[in-house]
Amino acid sequence: MATFTRIEVAQTMTNTGLVPLFYHHDIEIAKQVVKACYDGGARLLEFTARGDFAHEIFGDLNKYIRQELPEMILGVGSVTDAASASLYMSLGANFIVTPVLREDIATVCNRRKVLWSPGCGSLTEIAKAEELGCEIVKLFPGSIYGPEFVKAIKAPQPWTNIMPTGGVSPTLENLLTWFTAGVTCVGMGSKLIHKKENGEFDLEKIKTSTQEALEIIKKVRS
Repeated sequence: MATFTRIEVAQTMTNTGLVPLFYHHDIEIAKQVVKACYDGGARLLEFTARGDFAHEIFGDLNKYIRQELPEMILGVGSVTDAASASLYMSLGANFIVTPVLREDIATVCNRRKVLWSPGCGSLTEIAKAEELGCEIVKLFPGSIYGPEFVKAIKAPQPWTNIMPTGGVSPTLENLLTWFTAGVTCVGMGSKLIHKKENGEFDLEKIKTSTQEALEIIKKVRS
């Protein structure tokens, strides 16, 4: 079962404004990266389940987090069907993120009162997601739509909460543009989860970039 309620997840997304995205097939490396994000101040992380046996890594990672990083809210992304969503929720996923809007995923998540965030690309899709109980809509790929799209959506629907993923970087200029447009939070992957030239994850830089991104978000919101 989820450790955090969907209300707690939505509030944390809103309060911190940042959701790091990450996947790795090696559990020990995954633990190190998640801890670097946690030490940098992140309190949510989307495990983008895109590899074979990803659910096994997710299950072990969630056990580690519950024991060692109790304030971290771990969710799963790249979920494309209700069966996968149910599997990850049985492993304790606190939120489910999908690249597309699917009613079957909404149904199983709502049944367990787990927050779900579908990828939407039109006002019609966003409105449908909200009718199905979505609290925070994922704008994907954010780089295609941009902040102007967010402004356009917020005009007729100021109550809509939007999380762009893709096209977001931890810089003042980029984050100022997105949050000025009205996003609730942002998802960041490779722009935040840095690697060294040899391909290894740069844990110290991940920690520092997370800290800086959170500070910038706090600043642009004030």
